Amino acid sequence: MSKVQVALKPTAGFCIKSATLQPAVLKLASSVPPVPSQRKIFINIAWDSQVPPPPEGNEEAIQRAMHSEDEHLNPDAWFVPVVVSEARQDTDKSGNPSLVFDCIYHTSIKSRTVRDAAFKVFIQELALQRIEAQTSLVLSRQISTPNIASKGKLLPRTVLVPSAIPTAPHKRPLIEEISSPSPAVAVSGHTKSDAPTKGILKPPTASAPSNTTTSRLTWRWSKTTMGAIEITIVIPYLTRALVTETTLELEARRLLLTVRGHPPLDINVGVSDAEIAATCGTAPDGGLTLKRERELDVEAATAEWRVADGVLVVLA
Repeated sequence: MSKVQVALKPTAGFCIKSATLQPAVLKLASSVPPVPSQRKIFINIAWDSQVPPPPEGNEEAIQRAMHSEDEHLNPDAWFVPVVVSEARQDTDKSGNPSLVFDCIYHTSIKSRTVRDAAFKVFIQELALQRIEAQTSLVLSRQISTPNIASKGKLLPRTVLVPSAIPTAPHKRPLIEEISSPSPAVAVSGHTKSDAPTKGILKPPTASAPSNTTTSRLTWRWSKTTMGAIEITIVIPYLTRALVTETTLELEARRLLLTVRGHPPLDINVGVSDAEIAATCGTAPDGGLTLKRERELDVEAATAEWRVADGVLVVLA
C-alpha cells in the first residue's frame, strides 16, 4: 500500500487527566526519565482532517465496537484510527512533574463525541489503550476532565498515512512516523503484526506489555464506615470479556485472583510476616497491616467489577 506524507495541525477538543499505576520506563526513545507511580498524565483529545477517518459502518457495527462485542473474531469490525504523540514533559497547576500526550482523531468523529456521551467515553478509552500499547505505562481509569481545551500547545507534526484506508482491519498498515523537526508520532489502527483495538474496553492483546512487571496486579485495602474490609485490585487491560475468564477465591485469611494475561495475585495473610513481605503482590505493607485485622467475612463477601475504572472491589 502506497503512503503519502501529511502535515497535521491539530485542533484542540478536550483534555483528560489520568495517572500512572506503576513505575515504568518509556519504551519509545525520548528524553523522558523513568516515570514513577501516580505521575499525572494529561491526554489532549484533538481533531485533524488529515488523520484517516473510520471506515464506513452502520450503527450496529459502531455499537459492537464500542461494547467490545466483535473482539478479534471479525476482521471487518469497525475501528477508529488515532495518532498518538510521544510523551512530553510538563507540570500540573501545583508545579509537580507530569506527562502530556496528544491523541488526534479525524475531524468527522468530533460531532458524535459532542452529542453522544458513550461515544466520548469510547474514544477516551481508546486513547488510554493506545498510549499503553505504545509505551510501557499502565494508566488509571479514574480520569478527570480539567477545564482546559488542551494541556499546553498542540504542536504540528508530520506523518505518513496510507493513500487509501482499506475497509478490513487485518489489511490496515501501520501509519508510520517520519523523520522531521516536528514531534515524532505513531498512528494506530494496529501494527503490522498486531490485532486492532476495537472495543470501548478492549485493549490490543498482542500489544499489551509482555513484561509482567508492567502488568502485575496491584492492590490496596481500607475499612468502610460500616466496618467492612474493602480490597481494591487494579487490573490493567480489564474488559467485560476478561471478567468471564477470571477466577476469584476467597478464604478467611486469603484472596487468590487469577486473571488471564497477568501473574496471579495471592494475598495470603495467614503466613509469617516475612512471607507476606516476600509474596504479597506489590503491597507488602498492605499485607502486613491487613494481617492485623479481623478475618475476612467470606459468607457476607461481595465482589464488584468496575470495568470502566479497571478495578475489582471486594467487600468482606
